[in-house]
Amino acid sequence: MPVLDDYGPIVGKDTIAEIRILGDRLKGHVVRNINSTATGGGVAEILHRMIPLLCELGVDARWDVIKGGDQFFWVTKKIHNALHGANTELSSDEVTIFLETNRENLESMDLSGDVIFVHDPQPIGLIESRGDGDGRKWLWRCHVDVSQRNAAVWQFLKPYVERYDAAVFSSPSFSPPLAIRQFMVTPSIDPLSDKNRELSEKEIEKALAPFKLDLEKPIVLQVSRFDFLKDPVGVIQAFRMAKQSADCQLVLAGGTATDDPESDIVLKQVMEAADGDRDIHVLAIPPGSDIVINALQRSASVVMQKSLREGFGLTVSEALWKGKPVIASAVGGIPLQIKNRYHGMLCHSVEGAAYALRQVLNSPDFGARLGENGREHVRQNYLLTRHLKEYLLMFISIAHPDDVIFL
Repeated sequence: MPVLDDYGPIVGKDTIAEIRILGDRLKGHVVRNINSTATGGGVAEILHRMIPLLCELGVDARWDVIKGGDQFFWVTKKIHNALHGANTELSSDEVTIFLETNRENLESMDLSGDVIFVHDPQPIGLIESRGDGDGRKWLWRCHVDVSQRNAAVWQFLKPYVERYDAAVFSSPSFSPPLAIRQFMVTPSIDPLSDKNRELSEKEIEKALAPFKLDLEKPIVLQVSRFDFLKDPVGVIQAFRMAKQSADCQLVLAGGTATDDPESDIVLKQVMEAADGDRDIHVLAIPPGSDIVINALQRSASVVMQKSLREGFGLTVSEALWKGKPVIASAVGGIPLQIKNRYHGMLCHSVEGAAYALRQVLNSPDFGARLGENGREHVRQNYLLTRHLKEYLLMFISIAHPDDVIFL
């Protein structure tokens, strides 16, 4: 794992010095992160990178994962979709499953610490363990865009949210009215991780050899969990429209997560939509395939992220960091990462995605400029060191509200 000083050549020594100053104020403090899965998805990935750096700074950073059965994760997936705007309601049985699973975890988990940092709705009910005057500060981190939230499901969650000391969102536009403090912290990528570090041509060829791709033919790539909201079938439709005027191949690479029971259903639909097309490659890759993802992104001519709804969409920053032109839907946190026609291309439909894809494939110089601008945008705004600094400031603010920090 990289240490903090390894990031100095990328972000500058002054940034590293500022982070160390903040870390000194939190030395010995216990910050306990709790989420619903140890692998799969951006939350787990960020925690894997963030926890060691916090510990290096002297923060006693811990990470726990709640347990739940299939029924619980079907309910939480329904909640996830509802927060993105799905027209659905929770039955009384589903509410019972959700609350009872949280209470079972509450009884079995160690919830000691100075800051309890709960991620997303799955473990939100753990706030019931909070006692008056016990000294713990509680933060709820919402990683999804709730700007079009289902009202009924949000009204179920909101009383739990408002028992926390503060809530954390990825964009001001995601933020709903709440009676507690709110912070805005965008997520990040780690430029030194296996998913984002530089790769040699030999490493790329070795990683991609099992898939038998034609690396001489332009690759259109989408990397995402197999999820209805990532619209992989829509990507296939856009690709087929663009392919009429630009010879290329499509790679849809994704995996599953323990807290997402719909992924197998989506993967089946994608295979049916591909319908044996030799220019469409559907790759079901297991967790931990970071070098494979890196190699795919570095080999792609264009990277897509045609989400219907999105939390933040870090695959966009991953591709931009590698200097690739990105075509993505203007949803969730994606417009924060892409200024249209400067860092990449934003689209609003299958037809719009196909139009942008044709333009980039037929104008390589234009695509290269998009990629160059996008990489610098990510360097300035979406790297792990910025994320770490903002989390440290947030923890200090919540644990030591009377502190004044000068940097």
